[in-house]
Amino acid sequence: MQARSQQEFIEWILSGMPEPPRHYARLKKVNAQGAKVMGCVPTLQPLSPQEFEKMMADENIIVIDTRSILAFGGGHIPGAINIALRAEFPNWVGWMIEPEKTLLLVIESDRDVKLVTEQLFRLGYDHLGGYLHDGMTSWQNAGLPLQHLGEWTVYELNEHKEDPNLTVLDVRSDDEFQQGKVPGATHIYVPHLEAHLNELDKNQAIATYCGSGYRASIAASLLQKHGFDKVINVPGSWNAWKAAGLAVAS
Repeated sequence: MQARSQQEFIEWILSGMPEPPRHYARLKKVNAQGAKVMGCVPTLQPLSPQEFEKMMADENIIVIDTRSILAFGGGHIPGAINIALRAEFPNWVGWMIEPEKTLLLVIESDRDVKLVTEQLFRLGYDHLGGYLHDGMTSWQNAGLPLQHLGEWTVYELNEHKEDPNLTVLDVRSDDEFQQGKVPGATHIYVPHLEAHLNELDKNQAIATYCGSGYRASIAASLLQKHGFDKVINVPGSWNAWKAAGLAVAS
């Protein structure tokens, strides 16, 4: 209840607040102006692997793979971005994907199609190109290209962290990073990664970690999409690192 000027109050109330996701500002404007009336949630169209691959040739297309980080690491469509269908999915789609892009989806099972469509619809993603019918099974059976993502345990990361040919990349927020990091780690918050790719060496291996591996998989998939060949994700990430009792740098 201390007396403050208007500017002092604004600075006080905003101090310590996390950086808001990019879609917050956009949705405020949409809600204020009135969103386009769609009538109902759109229907996401199933696509054969051949149709899916043909549509991917359009530079306005973004492929989002909504499978788990372990499934994505085992094999995925080259250029796909891994944003797993968990509670965080809407937040990170809003952070990472421009609403003007047309989206193609890889989904774990047909049961998730309705959920994915509803969540994208609520975020104002109106350009939905379709989803890969029968998922990665149909893709692999069609003999189409697969890309793999390296996966390390925290013990493997600890073993290799001082390798001069490795960049350990922490993609957590600034506040998380300031509370402790893997010794020697470089820090770029995942929403800002694409703007800072020139700070990373494509000749080096890059191991990404976050709090649990979720954001690290987003980051690793983005790096692959932009031509980084030697990329490793660390499932469990910081949670597993602390649970294992490994060294923490300030």
